[in-house]
Amino acid sequence: MGSFQKPLISAFVLVLVILPLLVSATKEENECGGSIGEGSAAEKATALKYKIGAFFSILVAGVIGVCSPIFGLNSESNFFMFVKAFAAGVILATGFVHILPDATESLTSPCIGEEPPWGDFPVTELVAMAAAILTMLIESFASGYLNRSRLEKEAKTLPVSTDGDKEEHSHIVSAHTHASQGHSHGSLLVPLDDHIDLRKKIVTQILELGIVVHSVIIGISLGVSPSVSTIKPLLAAITFHQLFEGFGLGGCISEAKFRVKKIWVMVLFFALTAPVGIGIGIGVAETYNDNSPIALKVSGFLNAAAAGILIYMALVDLVAPLFMNHKAQSSMKIQSVCSFSLILGAGLMSLLAVWA
Repeated sequence: MGSFQKPLISAFVLVLVILPLLVSATKEENECGGSIGEGSAAEKATALKYKIGAFFSILVAGVIGVCSPIFGLNSESNFFMFVKAFAAGVILATGFVHILPDATESLTSPCIGEEPPWGDFPVTELVAMAAAILTMLIESFASGYLNRSRLEKEAKTLPVSTDGDKEEHSHIVSAHTHASQGHSHGSLLVPLDDHIDLRKKIVTQILELGIVVHSVIIGISLGVSPSVSTIKPLLAAITFHQLFEGFGLGGCISEAKFRVKKIWVMVLFFALTAPVGIGIGIGVAETYNDNSPIALKVSGFLNAAAAGILIYMALVDLVAPLFMNHKAQSSMKIQSVCSFSLILGAGLMSLLAVWA
């Protein structure tokens, strides 16, 4: 598992390292008339106070959101299933309603120009599709690698049969095969629980990557905003945005059964990304032009990729397994409440798009 954690963690760090360099590199490309350093000194001072308040408000909301499912819920209860359905709705709406439209707006801006591939070609959808396919491939190859590694280790521990103990050995292999086939669709000697837990860890880390990318971008958007009238609704909307998004991620972290140290690393990483984005935005506010071609392309590509990741994972890794498992299928009540929770989560997150 460690061999797959390192590239994901490196990707997290890369997002935080590259983004400041890219946004600061836009300072000379002002031909599209971005709001660079506009406003009086008094208005800037007032805006800065709101930005600092947003830093702490969003940080606290993120911590509360991501920690609530991890430390406050029993993962075996029916209520946890309802929480998972709500979280899946939140993540699905984040991808479809929040991130994908932002990416489309950036990558179809007239400030980029009409030269190919810009203009009529659906670049946003292409990037989102590529990110979804890449996510699927990462999951598939990671799970396959883990499965093959476990098979090799288990095979080495089997006793070597001889003519004298051939029958006994046959019983051992048969018993193992029966147990495995009953749980993992014919995968010899791979315990289902271990395999599922490993896969959930991979899924959760990829999910956090998609969420983190978007969190940094919306943090930067708030941090560079010069207008108090713009910051006020953004502050409230992004606070609730991080609360709900954290709730969705926290449910996945809880189910993946990470070690305590790893849990806290993931909690802090999620909670800090949007506030760090605000800090970056404040730092480059005097030079940053959100309508420059580089800024539009970078934010557009990252948002499109994040949307592809979140949409794929919400449907394939969260919604489908939840609604197709035996517990949900055997109870009309559970199925109905899960459906309501899914719609509620998607609905509330979609409503936030009115303000942010």
